[in-house]
Amino acid sequence: MSVFVIAEAGANHDRDLSQARKLIDIAAQSGANAVKFQTYSSETLYAKNVDDFAGYKDINNLIKQIELPREWQKELFQYCSDVGIEFMSTPFDESAVQELYDLGVKRMKIAGFESTDPRFVKLVASTGLPIIFTSGIGSDLQQISETISWILEENKDADITVLHGNNAYPTPLRDSNICQIRKIIETQEYSDFFPCKFAVGISDHTEGILVPPLAVVNGATVVEKHFTISRSLTGPDHKFAIEPQELTEMVKNIRDSEQCLGLKENKFTDSEKEFKNATRSVVAKRDINPGECLTESNITTMRPFIEDAIPAKKYYQTLYKIAKNKIHKNQVILESDVQ
Repeated sequence: MSVFVIAEAGANHDRDLSQARKLIDIAAQSGANAVKFQTYSSETLYAKNVDDFAGYKDINNLIKQIELPREWQKELFQYCSDVGIEFMSTPFDESAVQELYDLGVKRMKIAGFESTDPRFVKLVASTGLPIIFTSGIGSDLQQISETISWILEENKDADITVLHGNNAYPTPLRDSNICQIRKIIETQEYSDFFPCKFAVGISDHTEGILVPPLAVVNGATVVEKHFTISRSLTGPDHKFAIEPQELTEMVKNIRDSEQCLGLKENKFTDSEKEFKNATRSVVAKRDINPGECLTESNITTMRPFIEDAIPAKKYYQTLYKIAKNKIHKNQVILESDVQ
């Protein structure tokens, strides 16, 4: 199964519809599978008695400035269909969940900060759609298991994907903890710790494009990454997002990483077959006469290996056999030359 790449536009539309459409174009041209926005409201995201949050003064005013106009969603959904990429958006309130469901999205995404809220998780799960959730801030395996259990309470057959994520923006490389992906996968493979089987991916908030292909090598089958038209734009999410060329390169690196993951089932891969003769054969060090015993003084190993030759790995088994034919110096010794 090919890695599902989500190009996270988030709030980087800056409440400019043409910019939102441009982000969709960039995501589609990069080869990503989906482009994702976020559906939230300054009226429902933060409590009203909060003034200073995470270094932002008047957080509610900030949200008002970057929230996605709800009336855009139908147009953006259709535009995604027109250019051949899946439209996604993360809901953050009850009306957002219903709007996206009515719009016909294929799956729901639960953000990391919301995945520790059983009320909201169950609300999203009640849609019956496939669920992707980012592990909550500070999450361990126990929290992931609890979130999955909440989903299953609403939909016992839910299609679930868990995204390992560090919920700092940006995330320092030292805190990306990519090996957690392998730990989650191995825990569900070798124990009954989790209540069901699920896919595993990454929601990456590091700067640059190093982490996603590393995550794929560690087993991630979904990658989510923020992108922007330009990091020079104002707004809270532009500075840690990747730019268009980086997004294209990241998708290519992910696809290349996928090709590296295959297991060799045959003795030679297709690309090795034309080089298999570069291995060694048993070769005469000097002229050897019929009836002469083969010893370390008259045989050695050299390239190449040719059909019917004695392979180098049989050198020691060939010692003390008797030559049946005349063998010239530096000549490859055939199986038929000895007895």
